[in-house]
Amino acid sequence: MFDAMTELAGPGPAELAACPTAPVGKRDAARDYVLDIVIPVFDEERDLPGSVRRLHHFLATEVPYPARITVADNASTDGTLAVARRLARELPDVDVIHLDAKGRGGALREAWMSSTARVVAYMDVDLSTDLTALMPLVAPLISGHSDVAIGSRLSASSRVVRGPKREFVSRSYNLILRGVLGARFSDAQCGFKAIRADVAHQLLPLVADTGWFFDTELLVIAERAGLRIHEVPVDWIDDPDSRVDVLRTAVDDLKGCWRVGRALATGALPVRELQASLGREPLIPGVPHGMVGQLMRFGIVGVASTLAYALLYLMLHSTMGAQAANLTALLLTAIANTAANRAFTFGIRGRGGVARHQMHGLAVFAFGLAITSGSLYVLHRFDPTVGKVVELSILVVANLVATVVRFVALRRVFGVHRM
Repeated sequence: MFDAMTELAGPGPAELAACPTAPVGKRDAARDYVLDIVIPVFDEERDLPGSVRRLHHFLATEVPYPARITVADNASTDGTLAVARRLARELPDVDVIHLDAKGRGGALREAWMSSTARVVAYMDVDLSTDLTALMPLVAPLISGHSDVAIGSRLSASSRVVRGPKREFVSRSYNLILRGVLGARFSDAQCGFKAIRADVAHQLLPLVADTGWFFDTELLVIAERAGLRIHEVPVDWIDDPDSRVDVLRTAVDDLKGCWRVGRALATGALPVRELQASLGREPLIPGVPHGMVGQLMRFGIVGVASTLAYALLYLMLHSTMGAQAANLTALLLTAIANTAANRAFTFGIRGRGGVARHQMHGLAVFAFGLAITSGSLYVLHRFDPTVGKVVELSILVVANLVATVVRFVALRRVFGVHRM
């Protein structure tokens, strides 16, 4: 366990050495902070003052609730700790902790676990991410709508300035995460993240990495636990003086992917227990979150819709004829199907967007109608005397094709990152 020391008076090396160790969770608890922004640093005595003052001014003028800056010094060998302590004496709502071991992940774990704020966040010391994205990042967490929030440099509306090497590495890494770990978040390593403190206290004990893979591991566990991850497009300018060893970091990240993937496959990560403790169990027992869960829930809705369609078709056929019965049965079940998938499959509640969703559902219905009506037309061209059972069999097959299209279309309409 790392040693955490709170800010004291003397900045000199001798005085720093005499500082007592503060117990984790006891630092600066007098004020009720809503937001605690951690800046993890290692040998950053030159850049730290300007960044802290800039962030401090932004929080004082643009953030409408009590916020604190915590500088987490992890084993700096230069004057970073002394600089941080001077800033803490000079500026209100600035705190310092010191750790004897290197590692960004370890620094964040200690700072976040010892914080008394409702929402904890972090950003890189170079403030590469434009601060105007801070409020969109933390607002959904403060309101309780989301659990974790991340800045994304890979969003279509993000504006990013960085070299081709870093761009290639970043995009390749996130593709690997999607393929190996099934991750759906877009940018694992952007140094601009926030998490609700109550959620952090349950997730962090499960995060083993103390270095650069910390972010990825935290996000994968959060996603598997069924938590809502909010993404914010950011404006981001690469720091040309960054001392991150890209190759070594990439290798360590790949090792981390293998470790976490193995833990998930073997059950070493207690995902179900975590879901239960966070109140994010599957909507129905045995049906997981994510695309697999969506497919299973969509299948349940589809079976019910198909049975309803078949019953309606058989009931209406004798009075309306095949084509009219198909149209009526398909229209009624399509409306019910869209409503059921909206609430059950993709977890969308409330009336917002209902009309738009139904319009998209009817567009998919039109496609299904074209397939099924076309199938009936071709069938009657070959055999005008065909019976209702054969008609229904052909229609069920045609509806299966329409169902695949419906799932893909509805997933786009309702959002692929839900559930």
